[in-house]
Formats: sequence, C-alpha cells, structure tokens
Amino acid sequence: MRSVSEIATPLSDWASVASIGLNTNILEINLINLILVLGILFYYGKGVFSLINFLDSRERTILNTIRDAEERHKEASNKLQKARIRLQQAKVKADEIRINGLTQMDREQRDLVDAADEDLKGLEDSKNYAIRFEKQRAIEQVRRQVSRLASERALETLNTRLDNQLHLRMIDYHIGLFRAMDNKSN
Repeated sequence: MRSVSEIATPLSDWASVASIGLNTNILEINLINLILVLGILFYYGKGVFSLINFLDSRERTILNTIRDAEERHKEASNKLQKARIRLQQAKVKADEIRINGLTQMDREQRDLVDAADEDLKGLEDSKNYAIRFEKQRAIEQVRRQVSRLASERALETLNTRLDNQLHLRMIDYHIGLFRAMDNKSN
C-alpha cells in the first residue's frame, strides 16, 4: 500500500525536497525561499526587537546609574571640600584657643606671682609692724620697771635720809607753792 504523500507527489520531487537548503544567492532566490527567510526573520525578529528594547532600557538604566554616581561623586567631592575647609578652620580655631590658653595661663601665672609677692610684702610689713610693736611694748615695760625701781629707790633714799626737820621744811615749801598758785588764779 502506498502512502498518500507518495501518491500526491512523484518520487523525483522527493529527491529535490531532501536537498532543501537556503539559497544565499540573491539572483537565484525564489519566492518560497524569500517568504521562508522573511518568516524566520519576522518570527525571531520579535525576540530581537524585545532584546533591543531590553538592551535600550538596560543602557538607559546604566546611563542613569552612571549619571547618579557622577552626581553623588560631585556631591561627595563638594562635601569633602567643605569638610576640609571646616577642618582647616577648626585647626585655626584650635590654634587660636591654644595660643589664647597659653597667653591666659602666662597672665594668670604672672598675676599669681604678683599676688604672692604682694602677700609676701604684706606679711613682711605685718611682721615688721609686730616686731616694732613688741619692741615698743618691751621698751615701755622696761621704762615702767626702771621708773618703778627708781621711784622705790628714791623713796627708800628719802625715807632713810629724811628726818623730821627736813620733812617739815618740804611740807612748808609745798604749801607756799600752793598758796602762790591760788593767789595767781584769784
């Protein structure tokens, strides 16, 4: 029994079918080959177009990412520059503070030394005053003792040398002085 395909097509045509191939010579292209090539291109072209669209979107994404990275790089560079400027200003301010601190420390040290010198002078003056005071007091005490001793000796001498007659003459002399003073006041 014969198959339907054998009946429909003679065997001589089957030999040419077995050698189906793509004819690349443009001048020998027949309509079937042309339709076949166009069909294949159209069928797979959809994938190529979607691939092209994918690649275009990927390219846009990459370009956007690069642009964003460049913007972030510019921002980071600006921030770094500002940070360097602030660091330099902070160093200058720190140097000023350090210099001011050293100056203040020297000034306070001089003030402290001056205050200590003044206190020392005050203590020296107080000491000298206390010494003079104690010296004066000792001198005054010695004077009183000498005066007391002199008075005691004089009294003792008077008592030993003073007799009644000398005693009466002295009393008369002093009474005369009192009367003379009383007459002058009246």
